[in-house]
Amino acid sequence: QVQLVESGGGLVQAGGSLRLSCVASGRTFSSYTMAWFRQAPGKEREFVAAITYGGSRTYYADSVKGRFTISRDNAKNTVYLQMNSLKPEDTAVYGCAAKFGVVFLTTAQAMGASYDFWGQGTQVTVSS
Repeated sequence: QVQLVESGGGLVQAGGSLRLSCVASGRTFSSYTMAWFRQAPGKEREFVAAITYGGSRTYYADSVKGRFTISRDNAKNTVYLQMNSLKPEDTAVYGCAAKFGVVFLTTAQAMGASYDFWGQGTQVTVSS
């Protein structure tokens, strides 16, 4: 069992930055590909980014490419999402997810995969 706890959300003006963190319990964090998703009110959950268990490959939704960066520190059992140039449409609850031992070949695979564990999420609000 892996527990995921997100932090770092908040209120920021358009054009600003935030860094989200997701800390995982357990000793096998380095075996999990990690992802960030988001869900805005009244909308379906949306893939944001993912990173393989070794950190060698990353995947991004087109809507955040060039603005967001996913990274991980396996020694700290933590995955990060650096969000720059934030827009009001980025407002959502952001959550992390973990999938054991997989390397996706494409971003589409990362988007559509069934993840094993999910966190509760952290609210990000971008004001115009």
